[in-house]
Amino acid sequence: MIKIKINDKELKVAEGTTVLQAALANKIDIPYFCYHKKLSIAGNCRMCLVNIKGQNKPVISCRERVKEGMEVDTKSTEVKKMQQGVLEFVLKNHPLDCPICDQSGECDLQDNYFKFSKFPSRLEDKKIRKPKAKPLGPLVTLDDERCILCTRCVRFCDEVAGTHELCITQRGGHSELTTYPGKPLTNAYSLCTVDVCPVGALTSTDFRFKKRVWFLKTTPSICTGCATGCNIKMDWDDAQVYRYRPRENEAVNQVWMCDEGRLSYKFINENRLFDPLIKKNGEFVKVEWKEAMRESAAILGDTPVASSVIGVLSAQASCEENSALKKFLETLFPKAEFFWTKKEVKNPSHDKFLIDADKNPNSAFLSLLGVGPLEGGPLAKGAIYIILDNLTGKQREALVASKPKKVILFTSNFGDVPLEGGTSPLMWADIILPKPTFAEQEGTFINRQGMTQKAKKAFEPKGHAREIGKVLEELWTTLSPR
Repeated sequence: MIKIKINDKELKVAEGTTVLQAALANKIDIPYFCYHKKLSIAGNCRMCLVNIKGQNKPVISCRERVKEGMEVDTKSTEVKKMQQGVLEFVLKNHPLDCPICDQSGECDLQDNYFKFSKFPSRLEDKKIRKPKAKPLGPLVTLDDERCILCTRCVRFCDEVAGTHELCITQRGGHSELTTYPGKPLTNAYSLCTVDVCPVGALTSTDFRFKKRVWFLKTTPSICTGCATGCNIKMDWDDAQVYRYRPRENEAVNQVWMCDEGRLSYKFINENRLFDPLIKKNGEFVKVEWKEAMRESAAILGDTPVASSVIGVLSAQASCEENSALKKFLETLFPKAEFFWTKKEVKNPSHDKFLIDADKNPNSAFLSLLGVGPLEGGPLAKGAIYIILDNLTGKQREALVASKPKKVILFTSNFGDVPLEGGTSPLMWADIILPKPTFAEQEGTFINRQGMTQKAKKAFEPKGHAREIGKVLEELWTTLSPR
C-alpha cells in the first residue's frame, strides 16, 4: 500500500492502482465515459482529466498510476473548466433529444452534464448527421448520432466476446461506429454492448421504446435460463417483466450475461396459467381453488399408504418448492418414489464462458437429492403422480405408458400451446394447479458451481396462482386425520 492525497485527503491505496480507481474506491467523483473496469484502458474520451502536483499539464486519471506521495486535484476551478470543455466537444454534434431517447433516465452523458456542466451550446453551424435506427445485428440497434466514440463496445467484442465485429470508421466529427463488412453483431453476448454503452447509441431491439426506465422497479434475482445462474437485475412494472440486466457477481458472471438468458424473461409474461383446472368429460374447466383442493384431497385421501405414489420434482423449480413436495409426499406415503423433470433443448448452446448446455437453474439440487429422470426406467402401473412442472416429450410418453390412476400437476405455464376451446396440451393431467414463477416468490437455486443463490420476489403472484408450500400446507391440514 502507498499513501497519496486526493483533494488534500490522505488515502492508502494499492500500488498499481490508477488515480481514477483510487478516487472511485474512496467515493470521490471523477467523471468518465470510456473507462470500464472489465475492459482495457483506451483513454480517448478525456473526461477524467485531473491536475497532479509537480506535473506541468493535466493527465487522464484512468491511465495514470498512483505513486508514493502523489497529490491529486479533482475539484479546482481549472479542473472543472477542463471537464466542461470536454463535455462541450462531446455534445457538439450530439442530438439534444433526451425526451425521446431510449436511454433517458440512465444516461451517463445526461448525468455528467447536470453534474459538471449545465451550459448552453455555442454551436452556430449545423450538426453532422449520422445513421439513425441502424440494426447492427438481430438484437442491437444503433443511433450513431448519439455515439460519443468511447469504444467500450468495440473493446468488449475484441476482449470479452472475442468476435471482433465492431469498429470505428472515418475521422474526427465524421467518425462512425459500424460492423465489419459481412460481419453483423451476432455473438452470443451482443446485448452486453448495450450495457457498456454510456449513452443512447446502442439499444436493445427487444426493449427499445417499450418502457421509460423511471417507471421500472428493479429486483435482484437469478437468471433461470441455464445452470450458470447469472446474477441479474429484473426490471418490471405492473407485474410485467421488461428486461434482465446483469448484476455484478465476480464468482459467477462478473458483470456479463448471455443474450439467450437475457431474453428468457418472456415466459413470466406469456402463456400463463392463472386458474385451477379440472378435467371433466375429457375437457378442462376452470374451477375455484376450494373445489380444486377438495378434489386433490379426495384423490390423496382415497389412496392407500402402500399404494404406488410418484413425485416428479423439477430442475426448473426452486429448492423450496422441490423440498416442500418431497417432504409432503414422504410423510403421507413413506414408500413414494421420486423422479425429476428437466427442460430439454435440442442441440443446446454452450461455451467455455457463461452459457451451459443444461438449460435448468437447479439441476445441482436434484443431484444432491439423488433423484433420477422420469423416463429413466420402468414406472409403476396405475400410480398416482404429483408433478412439479411441465414434462418433456419423452417424459410424457413414459407417463402415458404407465397408465397413471390420477395426475396432479403444479405449473405456471401451459407450455408451447395455450388453452383454447377447453382443450390443452396438458391433457395427460387430471388436475392442474397454477403456481407462481420464480419472479413472484422468493426461492433459492444451486448453480453448476454448487453455489446457493437467492432469487428475490419481485411482485405478487399473477391471477390465482398460489405458492406450492401454501397449497401443500392446506392439503396437509385436510388430510392430517388419515
